[in-house]
Amino acid sequence: MEVLALILAGGRGSRLDILSENRVKPSVPFAGKYRIIDFTLSNCSNSGIFNIAILTQYLPFSLNDHIGSGKPWDLDRRDSKVTLLQPHSDWYAGTADAVRKNLHFLEQSHAKYVLILSGDHIYKMDYRKMIQQHIDTHADLTVACKVIDPKDASRFGMLEADETLRISKFEEKPKSTTSDLASMGIYVFNTEVLLDKLRDNEIHDLDFRKHIIPGMIGEEEVFAFKFYDYWQDVGTYDSYLSANLELIETVDKIPLDMYDPNWKIFTKSEELPAVKIGSKALIRQALLSNGVIVAGTVERSVLSPGVVVHPLAKVTNSVLLNNVVVKPGAVVENCIIDKNTVIGENALVGFGTDMTPNQENPSLLSSGITVLGKDIQVPKNMVIGRNCRIFKTAKLSNIEDNIVRSGSTLR
Repeated sequence: MEVLALILAGGRGSRLDILSENRVKPSVPFAGKYRIIDFTLSNCSNSGIFNIAILTQYLPFSLNDHIGSGKPWDLDRRDSKVTLLQPHSDWYAGTADAVRKNLHFLEQSHAKYVLILSGDHIYKMDYRKMIQQHIDTHADLTVACKVIDPKDASRFGMLEADETLRISKFEEKPKSTTSDLASMGIYVFNTEVLLDKLRDNEIHDLDFRKHIIPGMIGEEEVFAFKFYDYWQDVGTYDSYLSANLELIETVDKIPLDMYDPNWKIFTKSEELPAVKIGSKALIRQALLSNGVIVAGTVERSVLSPGVVVHPLAKVTNSVLLNNVVVKPGAVVENCIIDKNTVIGENALVGFGTDMTPNQENPSLLSSGITVLGKDIQVPKNMVIGRNCRIFKTAKLSNIEDNIVRSGSTLR
């Protein structure tokens, strides 16, 4: 099949503010050793789609370094190609505007079909099935739809389709609906149809969901492709932590099987030694990545490569990114901690029953999660409460009483 995949990977991920402070959302680490974009790239590779362009925008350096030549996803072959596209002048103003600003690349691709993908969702999907349905129905546009409970419709763009899956209506985040079809932000276009919709379109913030799809319904052949399996947008701290911790459930309860040999998730992985477990370590329900050393207690947590948990330290219900060190006697609970941060001896992080929401931005943190940025040194014996946001520039050694109270934001 003559398919060009365009991965939209320029989103800031503003609700993951600390995690996306120096990286775009698709580049945020997930499930220990992976990045969020690895799932979309792996889906392409497993689906036999090797002509891929990635549209980046904000802070592209981490993402560009991670993808490189595309070798981990088998994209460095003679018959494959991965291209990184960045704005030449103006920022992308909408999802369709991002494609429009790369119109020449699209025209030169000579692809018959264009697969539009988001680089910031967690799921496994065989795109060939969707493309084949698109061909069989003679569609101009096919929209992948997650089948959801209609009571959750206010979070999604909702579609209505008849028994043949022809879409008759699109509504963005309706308060109520009887439809169970939520747009996944995955589209298959006939290339000439897409080019026609983008050429000479003067809408500044041109967007697929706001403009292109509603404008095509009733005018062209627009169909839904139903998807029933796991699909998650980890766009908030709550969803990020819960999606990571879902992976440590027992085999019969894991919503996303990462161990399927027929559908591997590929990533760029640095060479590190095997996991090392100390003689007095206690581990219950945990995901441990390469290079991890555990001499203390780890419960219901995900540890990324190079994390060290010292004797008498305890990590519970948390996600620790690369090379985080938890010193002896320290306790970490309900936390997301970014790379290279060190938790000092006997420090208590994510501590207490005070559930005061984050005072600067309660919409980001109110459920008790505390988030620490990169390269932070938490002094020994320090107490950090719940719903705290601590950015990498914060100087914790300047805290007079060695206590960071619940709901605090430190920069």
